[in-house]
Amino acid sequence: MSSRSCGWLRIWCGCPAAGGLDSYEPVLDCAESWLEERGLPYRRLYDSDKGSVGLLVEVAGGRPGPWWALDACLDTAPYGDEDAWSFVPTAGDVVDGWLRGRGAADSKLAAATFVHLAEDLHRNADRLTGGVSVLLDVDEHTGAFGGARAYLADADTQRPGGVMIGYPGYDEVVVGGRGLWRATVTVHAPAGHSGSSRHVTGAISRAARLVAFLDQAQLPAADGRFPLPAKVTVTAISGGSGFSVTPDRVDLNVDVRLTPAFDGDAAAALVHEAARRVDAEMPGPASTAVAEVACWPPFRLAPTDEPAASLLRAAGRLGVEVATKTAGPSNIGNLLASHGVPATAGFGVPYEGLHGIDERARLAELPLVYATYHRALLDLLKADASARPEVSVLD
Repeated sequence: MSSRSCGWLRIWCGCPAAGGLDSYEPVLDCAESWLEERGLPYRRLYDSDKGSVGLLVEVAGGRPGPWWALDACLDTAPYGDEDAWSFVPTAGDVVDGWLRGRGAADSKLAAATFVHLAEDLHRNADRLTGGVSVLLDVDEHTGAFGGARAYLADADTQRPGGVMIGYPGYDEVVVGGRGLWRATVTVHAPAGHSGSSRHVTGAISRAARLVAFLDQAQLPAADGRFPLPAKVTVTAISGGSGFSVTPDRVDLNVDVRLTPAFDGDAAAALVHEAARRVDAEMPGPASTAVAEVACWPPFRLAPTDEPAASLLRAAGRLGVEVATKTAGPSNIGNLLASHGVPATAGFGVPYEGLHGIDERARLAELPLVYATYHRALLDLLKADASARPEVSVLD
């Protein structure tokens, strides 16, 4: 990496961009300046409510064919307890071969890598088939995925044949993940005084019974189609105050992790049945309400599916041993899968402190990470021999 490139990367990492807390404009402006300086074709993506939610670089090849996309977020997780950090969360410096600061690993280093790849490919774009997009999105760490949603909704965007998401981690490529079904459940009961001689089954008792039904649910185990089981978890519960009043309402958040054997319809049926059983066993003044919040399908690519095949093949040719993984947590790959777009997540540099304290990313492996994505893209873009120069890593 040249000193000039390092300087830009440090500025990117020094821009506070905590999801849902900081303005995204400084980090977007910084990335935009870098793109303008190099003459790369790009445009901003917008959300009608949130404003700017990303930058999209589009490099069109000289021959028609499928497009492929790289995605890395510019926003970050919050800092948490800054006093617990041993350096400033916006340090953006390199110490002992590690890039330090919030977002260094997730995922500003990947964003920098991907725009350098776009610059490299742009030089020989006429010899490429199809094209490549680089999405630098924000609003990712809020869980709203505003940048990715704007990209998918943009009528002028080239629909990709697949996406490679630049999460960190040098040993694995995530080729699948459990989906999710989420709902808020509202349990009702008559309000009353805890000291009253009249017995009232309160909303908390009814909610506890609902939680018990969900905890006792028999869900499909892992099978040959998918290596992880379905899972249901009550992740939040709220209602009541003080000591002397039994509340008339309790709200719960229910998170169900989906597999091919247990999809969104099955999750909805499970939670609605638990609500029905509570209402039958412990009647209340109103039916228990279930409001679906989100539903994303599970996904899993075979080793022969693109873009996983090209990425794994490129790593192997460069002597990098990479395993495939199906993840328990969901990610943007699930959102893309809901739109019929296959995706990989991960393959990046080693890291520490992701979403925790003292986040940092090791730079020693960066040349091989860059070369792996470069080679995979050249395969996907069916570049002719003249478009395959030796890689000058991030120079």
